[in-house]
Amino acid sequence: MPDPLDRSDLRARVQAVVDAEIAHQRSVLAPVGADLDPLVDAVAHLLVGGKRLRAGFLYWGYRLAGRPDSDALVRMATAMELFQAAALLHDDVMDRSDTRRGRPTAHRALAARHREAGWSGPSDRFGEGGAILAGDLCLQWTDELVATCGLPPQDVARARTTFDTMRTQLMGGQYLDLLESARGWDGLDLDARIASVRRVVRFKSAKYTIEHPLLIGATAGGLPAPVLDALSRYGLALGEAFQLRDDVLGVFGDPARTGKPAGDDLREGKRTLLVAHALDRADTDQAALVDKLLGRPDLDDAGVAELRDVLRATGAVDAVEADITDLAAQAAAVVDELRQGPAALDDEALQVLRDLVAVCTARDT
Repeated sequence: MPDPLDRSDLRARVQAVVDAEIAHQRSVLAPVGADLDPLVDAVAHLLVGGKRLRAGFLYWGYRLAGRPDSDALVRMATAMELFQAAALLHDDVMDRSDTRRGRPTAHRALAARHREAGWSGPSDRFGEGGAILAGDLCLQWTDELVATCGLPPQDVARARTTFDTMRTQLMGGQYLDLLESARGWDGLDLDARIASVRRVVRFKSAKYTIEHPLLIGATAGGLPAPVLDALSRYGLALGEAFQLRDDVLGVFGDPARTGKPAGDDLREGKRTLLVAHALDRADTDQAALVDKLLGRPDLDDAGVAELRDVLRATGAVDAVEADITDLAAQAAAVVDELRQGPAALDDEALQVLRDLVAVCTARDT
């Protein structure tokens, strides 16, 4: 089946907007000097290719209202990709990730540049500071793209509240992730651990990946409140399923497909639903192994394999797969509900939203 994100040649058009925006921002920074080139290069490398999910959800949310395709709409949709780039740049610093999409992360690349040049001060601190600033640039450029997208001003104004909410709540979700990692799970039962994981998933991933981009487009398109409420349910269910699939891939994925080393989430000690279920079901020896190995930065391939065995043997993988299936079914049911509802919605957009359920959950990247 053709990728629904390639309808209307969307991914190619998004890349064209990205390239034009990067070129424009290089010209804005030109008076500062060529020293800024590596910073912009880090953003440009991160924005090559990708699924373009966030742009796709905004685009089809607007089209769902029966509104037309336009270059202005694609420009607004592309802002979501710049926003994701900001989140990834900052997230990689916080997680101390080495690679992203098969390349060194921005902070690692900038640190290497510092070392090779023999500059003063700690190379890692230089790289982290540079990557944070690159992320901040992306946040600025996100706002610029929305403000100058070219859609009717009333459409942009309608979407502004959701756009602002998305940006604020994602930062809250990022902090929640830091907080939960720091204070740990001691004394929490399974229900409390699951609630903790799902709160982080909702605000760090599900909302800005699917729900908010979809609602920004749908609100700009002028859809009524009952449809927006349904789209919110669709976006939250599918967004959580998307992140749970990401968590499975973070442990079991093929690095050639994911662009990240296998087991990175285990080295980071990431507290996921997989880990919550495994700890709840583990015997004494399995629990001791998880306690010993999870979160070790020097965890080798053998250690990753041992932890994978625990996740499988305890049934944690099966439990998360069942959750993904259930959440995907919830999202699909919302599309069916909208098809049968009283609102006049675009048939093609509804079909794309239905097809995107599989794209978000049955994937290996």
